[in-house]
Amino acid sequence: MADRCSPRTRRRVASPDRPATPKKNQARARARRETAPVSDDREKPVRVRVAPSPTGDPHLGTAYQALFNYAFARRHGGQFVLRIEDTDRQRSSRESEEEILAALRWLGLAWDEGPDQDGPHAPYRQSERLEIYREHAERLLASGAAYRDFSTREEIARERESGQDALDYVGHSRRHRDLDPEEAARRAAAGEEHVVRLRVPTDGVCTMHDVLRGAIEREWSLVDDQVLLKSDGFPTYHLANVVDDHLMEITHVIRGEEWISSLPKHLLLYEKLGWQPPLFCHLPLLRNDDANRSKLSKRRNPTSIDYYRRAGYLPEALLNFLGLMGLSRADGDEKLSLEEFVEGFDLEAISLGGPVFDQKKLRWLNARYLREDFDAAGLVRLLRSWRLDDTTLERIAPLAQPRLETLGDWGELTAHLFADLVEPPVEELTLEGCEPEQVAEVLQMVAWRVDTLRPFVADRIHGVLRELAEQLGFKLRQFTRPLYVAISGKPASTPLFDTMEILGRDLTRARLRAAVERLGGLGAKKLKKLEKRYQALGGGSGGEGSDDDGDG
Repeated sequence: MADRCSPRTRRRVASPDRPATPKKNQARARARRETAPVSDDREKPVRVRVAPSPTGDPHLGTAYQALFNYAFARRHGGQFVLRIEDTDRQRSSRESEEEILAALRWLGLAWDEGPDQDGPHAPYRQSERLEIYREHAERLLASGAAYRDFSTREEIARERESGQDALDYVGHSRRHRDLDPEEAARRAAAGEEHVVRLRVPTDGVCTMHDVLRGAIEREWSLVDDQVLLKSDGFPTYHLANVVDDHLMEITHVIRGEEWISSLPKHLLLYEKLGWQPPLFCHLPLLRNDDANRSKLSKRRNPTSIDYYRRAGYLPEALLNFLGLMGLSRADGDEKLSLEEFVEGFDLEAISLGGPVFDQKKLRWLNARYLREDFDAAGLVRLLRSWRLDDTTLERIAPLAQPRLETLGDWGELTAHLFADLVEPPVEELTLEGCEPEQVAEVLQMVAWRVDTLRPFVADRIHGVLRELAEQLGFKLRQFTRPLYVAISGKPASTPLFDTMEILGRDLTRARLRAAVERLGGLGAKKLKKLEKRYQALGGGSGGEGSDDDGDG
């Protein structure tokens, strides 16, 4: 294993940070066939996993990676494992976990082992495996592969503020790296707060292999002494991930390319623990359909799987579309079932060019399924199972009834409850005493406030928006005017908070963001400044720049 991470290796190559051009893709494809086989000589049955973090809505990135892991497992007669990475104590929730499981079930990606069923490697929630991680951290400490760092947050902050010259490494000093282990153990036993860090080589180059990219090398001087155990005793992603992948006998780690920079740390952990690492395949990131081909984010595209379910997309079409993100068919037909996708799946054929999430193409593909796969009776059944079931209609009827004069009014009064996005008239998106940009800021803060609201029910929506209105100095009736327009597309409609509950958090959030864009949008700098204002109100992080969904 020394050839993977040896500090003696000196040759360097650039790490791929951007989507490759077609010519570069061809060259890399040739190289990866020579240097990075999909399977090795260990002859283990294929085992893969998807490992989302339950810190928000079920993300398209989770579906994308789950699909490719599922297809690879089924193609090779292997097993597909679902693991929940819930070690973020502040953000993780069981409700979010249930939403992830429901979304994957809706897509038809059945797992063989997971948190909802027994398996030989249970438990499958990381929060239930804490003692396992602590035991392995102790092993690393005992061997000298890790050390205790007693630096306080204030000390680290001062070092970063003082400039790079004051640091031994980018981001933090290594002042406790050479602390006598016995002294460190005494201080820890006395209750002194500390973290456990990985002892990373200070020179040389780590050589890595990726199924799609072949050889990649990274200087150790660019790799930090990663925290493995936090001061609260919870593991970071890096320790928990490596330990779980080994103990769960994962043979292939298929995950997003944002983790390439962490691969040296992971390979070093495998080496220091005396384990054979799995093969690694880092999928290209989904990207927005914009000039910069930026990473897919909820600011520019709805990223929640539940949004697409509520908006009337079919799971078959969404999976089909995600499958086309990295692979293309030789016959040119872009419509294929999950079974056909699995049958033709080739991990090494995935393109490194950044796959663009094109909403228009997704709608086109969804339309093909609706027109080609259902007769009239089938379409009626589909509509009823989507949003026209008795339960949903019974929720909507009392909201529309006070405004009905004839049954013919039903369509106009309730259309916004079944639509995807609406187009609110800009001239109606107003708030007394505010310029359009200020209205956009208010709508953005509302989107942030509802983003983390669970359960998403009318009473709670009413409560948090009343609080936000008071914090911003508005009366609730005044405050909700632009919300009515943004949510329903018109100044008056069904009761606002009930409407938001029926639409769900995902559609509500998408419509608010669409209204912000209709008002001219808010640039990155303005958003950052606005987020600070929002945090000062006690709203937490707005999270516009974060779509973190774990390794899944």
